[in-house]
Order: sequence, then C-alpha cells, then structure tokens
Amino acid sequence: MNKSEWDPKELAPQITPQNVFKYGGWIILGVILIVLLATSFYMVDTDERGVVLRFGKFVRTTNPGLHTKLPFRFEVVKTPKVERIFKEEFGFHTLRPGIETIYSSQRLTKESLMLCGDLNVAEVEWIVQYKIREPEKFLFRIRNPRKIIRDASEGVMREVVGDSSVDEVLTIRRVEVNIESQGKMQKILDAYDTGIEIVTVKLQDVNPPEKVKPAFNEVNAAQQDRERYVNKALEEYNKVIPKASGEAKQMIKQAEAYAVNRVNVAKGDARRFISIWEEYKDAKQVTRRRLYLETLADALPKVEKIYIIDEEVKSLLPLLQLGEE
Repeated sequence: MNKSEWDPKELAPQITPQNVFKYGGWIILGVILIVLLATSFYMVDTDERGVVLRFGKFVRTTNPGLHTKLPFRFEVVKTPKVERIFKEEFGFHTLRPGIETIYSSQRLTKESLMLCGDLNVAEVEWIVQYKIREPEKFLFRIRNPRKIIRDASEGVMREVVGDSSVDEVLTIRRVEVNIESQGKMQKILDAYDTGIEIVTVKLQDVNPPEKVKPAFNEVNAAQQDRERYVNKALEEYNKVIPKASGEAKQMIKQAEAYAVNRVNVAKGDARRFISIWEEYKDAKQVTRRRLYLETLADALPKVEKIYIIDEEVKSLLPLLQLGEE
C-alpha cells in the first residue's frame, strides 16, 4: 500500500456499542473506587473528637488524627470542638473583641435586672465559660445546648443573688456568688445529661438601676467613710492598747521582783536575827559587845565630825579639831 492509498479511518478505533460498554464500565469502576477511597478516610483536628454514626446510630468516638470508616453514607462523622472554651454573655453583648473591646449600647435589662435578698434591685452582668466534656451526649441528648446553658445560668444567678443583699453582691460576696453559681449550674447540666462542663462563672459588673444610682452612690460614700473611721480607730487602738499592756506587764514584773526581793531580805534578816539570838543566849556579854562594836564600825565612817564628851562636863567646848585639816 502506497502513501496515497493510506486512509486514517481504517486505523481509528471503531465506535461500536460493545466498545462503549467496555470502556464505560472501566470509567464507572474507577469513579466508584475514587469515591470509595475518598469517603473511607477522615481527619480529626487536635481540638476535636470524632463522633461516628452508623446508619444514624452512635457507635464510637475517635481521637485526633487520620481514621477510617465505612464509605459513602454508611458511617457519618461529626467533629465537635471539645478543647475550645465557649462563652455566653448575660446583661451585655460584645460587638468586637480585641485590645479595645467594643460593647453594644443596647441595655439587656430583661436578663440583668435582679431582686436581691434585701428587696433592692441590681443590674447584674456576668459571663459563663464552658466546654464540651462528652461529645456524644452534647450532640444527641439535648436539642439546643446554648438555650439550656442560658436558661440554667439565668435561673441559678437569680437564685444566688436573691439570697444575698445588694451590698454583698457588690462587695464581699462576689467570689462566693461565682463559685456557688458554677456549682449549681453544673448540677443542673449533669442532671440533664448534657455532657457540658462549666469552666467558670464570673460576675463582670453589678450596678444599681440608673434611677437610684445617685442615692446608692451616697450610701456607698457613707459606708466608705464609716469604714475609714473604723479603720482609723482600730489603728489608734493598735497603737495605744499594746503599749499600755506592755507597760502594765512591766510594772507587774517590777512589783513581783520587788516583792520577791523584800521577802528574801526579810527571810535573811530573820535568819540572821535568829542566829544572833542563839549566840546571845550562850554568851550575852560577848555578843552584846560584839554587836556594839559592829554598829560603831558601820556608823563612824559616815560621821563627819566626832565629839568626845565627858559625862561630868556641863557645857561643851571644842577640845580637838577632829576631822579638820
């Protein structure tokens, strides 16, 4: 066959029903294999847990990493964020968080106004932080987790604030309110089997309503003045009382020491007198002379001038200049 006689149609594959069925089957098989492989693997991120459903029924949970499952829709995987901390705000709304957080100017008094135990009204703002502890319960035991958390938190906060006075909520019981509210919220969520863990409940701001705020500020100022005066009085008390107590103890110690010394001296004098009396009974003349001489020995060194007087002399005349230079 020469070149002029060559026909490309003779070398081209003939399109017949048999060829279409043959090649189309391979193409369909390849597509099925690709879809099979693509739907048999799934990835779970580090902050997630895989919850596997087989025909809509929960079968297992998987940790972060690459896993396999039944292809197509035989098994479906949900990946809730179990390590992320979620937050709910009450009484206020954050428009844009950041270095300079922007809050909404809308007043959410419906959820923030609360009646305290002393029948005063306060505007309470707080936040609730939570995370998913058991993802299968979180997904399948409750219908609307966010609504349950908000309803439980608002009910518990009203109960705790209602057991306290407005002054306590504003000042000394803020930490107790946080701890008590967190514990009661967790009990409610556990009773509902929600699989949610409350991380923290924290009061953000507590204020009186706008209409009574001036009067409330005056009361606070008066209470602060009272506390200042009380602290000043306690300061003076701590200065004066310890000093007086120390001086009193010092005087008592000195008196006790003086008493002991006087008793000991008296006992010594008594023993000395008794010993002299015993000697005096045995030798009266000798003891009397010895006592006389000892008395003179003690007294004469203290005398500035010495006079020698004769018993028969009726007028005193200086005979000697004793003691003078």
